[in-house]
Amino acid sequence: MNHYETVFILTPVLSDEQMKETVAKFKDLLVNNGAEIVNEEAWGLKKMAYPIQKKSTGFYCLLEFKAEPQVINTLETGYRRDEKVIRFMTVKLDKYAVEYAEKRKHKWTKKEEA
Repeated sequence: MNHYETVFILTPVLSDEQMKETVAKFKDLLVNNGAEIVNEEAWGLKKMAYPIQKKSTGFYCLLEFKAEPQVINTLETGYRRDEKVIRFMTVKLDKYAVEYAEKRKHKWTKKEEA
C-alpha cells in the first residue's frame, strides 16, 4: 500500500454540517475501497489565491491515507462528480514526505490542544 495525501476545496456556500457530511462521504469512499485513513485536517474557510467559479474563498480539507493505486481513480472520479468540490489534488508521498507529515501532524495536534 502506498501513502497518499489529498487536499480538496469545497464551495463556501455550504453550511458547517454540509461540509462535514461531504468530508465524511469521501472518507467513507476511501474506507469502503480498502484505504486506511492516517490523518484528517479541516483547515476551515480560507481565501484562495485567485477566484475559482466566481468564488474567492473555500473550505480546505486534507486527508492522509494508505491505499492501493487503483483507489485514487475512484476517489478522483468522486471529486469530479460532486458539485461541492471546487478543486482537488492527490499526491503520493515518498518516505521523506511521510516523515514531514508525521511532524506536521504532531504540531497540528499540539495546536488543537492549546
